[in-house]
Amino acid sequence: MNRIQEAFSHGKAFIPFITCGDPDINTTLEVVHEAVKNGADLVELGIPFSDPTAEGPVIQGANLRALEGGITTDKVFAMVKALRKNIKIPLVFMTYANVVFSYGMEKFLTLCEENGVDGLILPDVPFEEKEEFAPLCRSHNVALISMVAPTSEDRIAMISREAEGFLYVVSSLGVTGTRKEITTDLSAIVGAVRKNSEVPCAIGFGISTPEQARKMADIADGVIVGSAIIKLLAKYGKDSPRYVGEYVRSMKEAMH
Repeated sequence: MNRIQEAFSHGKAFIPFITCGDPDINTTLEVVHEAVKNGADLVELGIPFSDPTAEGPVIQGANLRALEGGITTDKVFAMVKALRKNIKIPLVFMTYANVVFSYGMEKFLTLCEENGVDGLILPDVPFEEKEEFAPLCRSHNVALISMVAPTSEDRIAMISREAEGFLYVVSSLGVTGTRKEITTDLSAIVGAVRKNSEVPCAIGFGISTPEQARKMADIADGVIVGSAIIKLLAKYGKDSPRYVGEYVRSMKEAMH
């Protein structure tokens, strides 16, 4: 059993998303430690990009703050290497194709493998174009994680059959960001996935409250939360690790 399978093997998985380098790399390191200590089962690490098209204003702001603070892909890899000294849960990168291309695909994926990065999410790479990345990901034991959205409809079966690691189910149309309510028929989407795949489903986009986390955990195998955590980072800056830890604990408890 690989680390991602392990994360989903003991109940519902809570997955925080953290933008690397916001407000600085040392704070990111501490935030990840606090999240793990308080029950995170898998951590999604965002490598900042200047044009993050899938993101709403909250995560866009985090990307800009991190880039202005001098974050680089090399610094992110160095941080992951440091994390891996005592963190055993899966770590997954979320970034954009351009970041991987400009760094060099072979070099990027070699460093993922060497530093224990378990998966890669590229929201701007459509399923139909994933073969540009998939063989190289496989050869370096990095799961290329696919996304299904409310608009995927007849493609859900096809995407599910080839899914690796876990399947990221996008809860709502549009960009990332907290939402007061989620109205998509997510049970139907998850049901369609389960007819075609045994890969776990995690729902993300728009989840921010313990009540929403509990509802999503009833439907899927895991819950992904980004914008609500990034708001804490924006509010508390270098003091945010403790607040993120408390938030992760409250969400994890709600899901049980």
